[in-house]
Amino acid sequence: MTSAVLFDLDGTFADTAPDLAAALNHLLNLHGKLPMPLEAIRPQASHGSLGLLKLGFNIEPDAPNFSDLRDAFLDYYAGHICVYTTLFPGMAELIEILEKRGLPWGIVTNKPHRFTLPLMQALGYAQRAACLISGDTCARAKPFPDSLLKASELLKITPHLCLYLGDDKRDAEAAQAAGMRCIIARYGYIGSLEELPSWPAQGEIDFPSQLLQYLTA
Repeated sequence: MTSAVLFDLDGTFADTAPDLAAALNHLLNLHGKLPMPLEAIRPQASHGSLGLLKLGFNIEPDAPNFSDLRDAFLDYYAGHICVYTTLFPGMAELIEILEKRGLPWGIVTNKPHRFTLPLMQALGYAQRAACLISGDTCARAKPFPDSLLKASELLKITPHLCLYLGDDKRDAEAAQAAGMRCIIARYGYIGSLEELPSWPAQGEIDFPSQLLQYLTA
């Protein structure tokens, strides 16, 4: 039986790719580069500024101008954090069902707190979540288990009774290390579905309501 449900944020709970893409394209425009289509940016949306800047500028973190580009990207994103972002179709209904059943739910993301809280507030779910664990809440982010274990501690629910939904290999690895079951959101920002069988997860879903079948499995 599942006593709590935890969600990754980008690519699982909310479709944040359009706003992340807008921030990247804003930066590309400032540097005289052509914008990139959302379809090309979406698979990298879960990888934060590092992945997006590498995609747009072919740049690594050790490059001399990486910090300036990252700061400009993050500053723009902070000011436009929920212009185009929405919940994935069916997520609002899933949350309502969980709440009606009395199952606490929360967010465990690698997104820094400076973005996690404002985004959840803008979406209208910050107060409804039983916990909001960001990438800088603990000393180590996913794929380490620290953030998931912190959520378990805050909820006062043992890890093996928590179910985690994510869309990245690091989500599955973190859940496994924490002793939680993990389900993969195939609708999220997954580069290649062919990789999924190698991830340490207990199931896959194509839309949020399918998660319900795993609550008592």
